[in-house]
Amino acid sequence: MLVISAKARISPLADIEDSVRGSRIEIGDGVVIDAFVKVKPVGGSGDIRIGRFCHINSGTVIYSGNGVVIGEHVAIAANCTLAPVNHEFRARDKLIVDQRFMPSRGGIVIEDDVWIGANVVVLDGAILRRGCVIGAASVVRGEVPAFSINVGNPLRVTGYRR
Repeated sequence: MLVISAKARISPLADIEDSVRGSRIEIGDGVVIDAFVKVKPVGGSGDIRIGRFCHINSGTVIYSGNGVVIGEHVAIAANCTLAPVNHEFRARDKLIVDQRFMPSRGGIVIEDDVWIGANVVVLDGAILRRGCVIGAASVVRGEVPAFSINVGNPLRVTGYRR
């Protein structure tokens, strides 16, 4: 089910698919979604909620998977991927595509006032706390503390404070 605020600005070149499995996609007031953004309900039954006054730039892809919650005043730069789902692959006697998906790691949570740089990949289980900054080309797969700066190391946060 698509619930899009009348006060959101969505490019006619964006592609927001409605769910066939009952996932809810909510887009709040003042949200700006640029051309060539893809919002795709796939890989699970999680919902996508984009809070007020977020800006999502061109080329970004958001999958529903195990769920994505984006707070308010979040800026997502170009060509980012939010993928809250992981393919299962451990059974050697089955094709990966036939193994479906791993259990949820909690989806993706992005709190308020977060800035995500270009070409960032955010994976299932990631929590981006309020006010953090994710540097371009980072991979985020865990928790990023509030008001910290992640400069590209996918395994740990550098601990810089802004």
